[in-house]
Amino acid sequence: MNCDEFVELVTAFLDGALEPDTEQRFLEHLSRCDGCEVYLEQFRRTIQAVGELPPETLSGPARDHLLNAFRGFRH
Repeated sequence: MNCDEFVELVTAFLDGALEPDTEQRFLEHLSRCDGCEVYLEQFRRTIQAVGELPPETLSGPARDHLLNAFRGFRH
């Protein structure tokens, strides 16, 4: 597994929705790649920080800013 594939699978991993063989490849990559380890931790922290906010508490400009930040992320 490469970093691009890892990034694409993070949400499914956190949701427990990966097939066992894919999850194993995901975990193997994670054990060897410091950058993806940091990315996964950042993802978890983001979920923890904003994952429970009701959608109506996020202003339009703030929503747009977050979406643009994640669109521009390249690992």
